[in-house]
Amino acid sequence: MAITAGSVLNSTPSAIKQALSTNYLDLATTADEGWAQQFVPDLMEKEAEVFGPRTISGFLSQVGAEEAMTADQVVWSEQGRLHLSFQANMKNGQGAGGLVSGGQIEITHDIDGNAIDSSSIAANHGIRVNDTIIFAGSEAVVKCLVVKADTDNDIDVAPYGVASLDAAGFDDGTADTAQSCTVLVYGSEFQKGRSYNTSANVGNDGTATEQRGANQPRFKSFMNKPIILKDYYEVSGSDASRVGWVEISAEDGTAGYLWYLKAEADTRARFTDYLEMAMLEAKMGGGSNAGATGHPVVDAADLTDDAFDLTANTATGTQGLFDAISTRGNATSGVTGVSGPQDLSEFDAILAEFDNQGAIEENMMFVNRATSLAVDDMLASMNSYGAGGTSYGVFSNSEDMALNLGFSGFRRGSYDFYKSDMRYLNDKATRGGINSANAANAIRGVIIPAGVSSVYDQTVGSNIRRPFLHVRYRASQTDNRRMKSWVTGSVGATTSALDAMQVHMLSERCLITQGANNFMLMN
Repeated sequence: MAITAGSVLNSTPSAIKQALSTNYLDLATTADEGWAQQFVPDLMEKEAEVFGPRTISGFLSQVGAEEAMTADQVVWSEQGRLHLSFQANMKNGQGAGGLVSGGQIEITHDIDGNAIDSSSIAANHGIRVNDTIIFAGSEAVVKCLVVKADTDNDIDVAPYGVASLDAAGFDDGTADTAQSCTVLVYGSEFQKGRSYNTSANVGNDGTATEQRGANQPRFKSFMNKPIILKDYYEVSGSDASRVGWVEISAEDGTAGYLWYLKAEADTRARFTDYLEMAMLEAKMGGGSNAGATGHPVVDAADLTDDAFDLTANTATGTQGLFDAISTRGNATSGVTGVSGPQDLSEFDAILAEFDNQGAIEENMMFVNRATSLAVDDMLASMNSYGAGGTSYGVFSNSEDMALNLGFSGFRRGSYDFYKSDMRYLNDKATRGGINSANAANAIRGVIIPAGVSSVYDQTVGSNIRRPFLHVRYRASQTDNRRMKSWVTGSVGATTSALDAMQVHMLSERCLITQGANNFMLMN
């Protein structure tokens, strides 16, 4: 028997005291709890909340959204950088092969540090003959014309204004060839009558390796898979008196009963927390394919491997928020409360990294108590808490709304931040205790971009706008597995010979972290 968990407003009272699927009253919800206290006096004598409101749920509801899915995995694509910029080494300051005397450069990584595969260089760096580039290192900055680009990761250049890279200030020594320089393509220059891609007309020597092919859009595909979470509560038939009843009279004159289980509410509240904690902490297996039987260990690279099959009936894990930011995002160990000026300098380093990424102007900070106080002290040292006048745009420009939700806003540079304590990071019985056990690997908070991003959805087949952070849950026309509950046993509505009532809970979901390069993990 499936039950409808939630507010009394969506429950239908039964004419008799019978635990049906439609008349369940969930006391774990604030609305139902208060309503029940009003009409059932013995509920007012509650257990003392010596650990405060023990639940930690609510984080994802504040920052994300939920959307149904039908498949075993979610695949999405994110745009790569638009401009061509790379890390490189000077290979020969005077040129090589007698082609030019300008110099030879070896392209090694893209600007984000991803290695360039020399065996398929044409599909990786995209630098072509007649491109104009800036070649910058610690010794000099020089602008050059690309005169040769073969199928490996070496390009020959002719500097503007000087005869060679050596003459531009780069010393052709062993130490200098190993230094990392930066290459930026800023345009191109062609001689009169030269074609774009005809080999005989492009380069200086007219070889076939100097064809100027078209650069393709850069993107990267990611995926995640849902996991199934379960729990249940059981009360014997003999103890069925624990089932409470609330008699109500509706405005239309009808009357009836709603039922509840006070002890079951703890199980339900804990399970609700598990749904959120799993989306934060979950991880794909890492490193090898030699996992336990039926539990293959999934490498992080599998998250971007279209050939990897996650549809098999095995436990492979899923990627939660912390793991997504660790593998695809940014991290900082700064802003720890050492001093206001130092923390401010470290916070500005965070802004500089955001500048290197998507520069999302509105961001939400969820932090533990110590980091929250460090941010407060940092702002106080500026004598202008909220300096610059935060717009509160993510809260429909309502400061009152932000404050009611526990957020405080401030502006630094061109960025707005909305800060809130995260109970999960403080509670000793949750991540707070883990942080205390290993301070070196503690998670102090996360900075999450507000709003939505545009991505290519392979299911829809077009670009769609999605929240940077959102939950996907499994659902179909016949079964919604977002938060599924049902009752079995012989108590109330009889479904089996079991002399008990079992309340079952199930959810199948995963977290989608889009544009993780715009997220920051504070560790």
